[in-house]
Amino acid sequence: MKRLIIVGAGGFGREVLCWARDIESTQSEWRIGGFVDANSAALDGYGVGVRILAELEEFAPVSEDLCICAIGDPATKRRVVMGLLERGAQFATLIHPSVIIGAGCRIGVGCIACPGVVLTTNVTLGRFVTLNLGATLGHDARAGDWCSLMVHADVGGNASLDEGVLAGSHSFILPCVQVGCGSVVGAGSVVTRNVPAGSTMFGVPAKHICTKAIT
Repeated sequence: MKRLIIVGAGGFGREVLCWARDIESTQSEWRIGGFVDANSAALDGYGVGVRILAELEEFAPVSEDLCICAIGDPATKRRVVMGLLERGAQFATLIHPSVIIGAGCRIGVGCIACPGVVLTTNVTLGRFVTLNLGATLGHDARAGDWCSLMVHADVGGNASLDEGVLAGSHSFILPCVQVGCGSVVGAGSVVTRNVPAGSTMFGVPAKHICTKAIT
């Protein structure tokens, strides 16, 4: 039996703990072990019943550990996960029982799908994709490694999110649109056309706000 380690003890980490508890009794691969976080006091006052086992930089994963990264920001998630992989960490994929997964979908290692997520059919998720509450991806849509879709973000059929895209809450990427690597789609925005890499988009329809360098 493995020990599930939740990486990140912030608000999203505490949510992931709730979803892991919903799953724990229905599978035999792991049991919840605790958190690691850069802030050893991150859980103080919350009474979650699970402790921080180690600070992030001091955590030394062993073969009995399975990690899940509860960090929403794609760049931070990538940095933290890559550091843990270099230390030999293994990662789980966490799919809440309420998630709907249609035929032909492919889901990479380290993904998190929270309650109410819908993957219709032939959807492809890369590694370490985070799908928060109620996010949806239509037929043949794709989300690359490290992407994060916030609450009720919707990706239309045949749309494509390149690596490290952040789609804000209640945003909508129209069918067949491609969003470039490292781009940010603001909350409530509607993306109607292809988005160059590193762009920040906001509004209805979404307009280009700025561009950042991709490293």
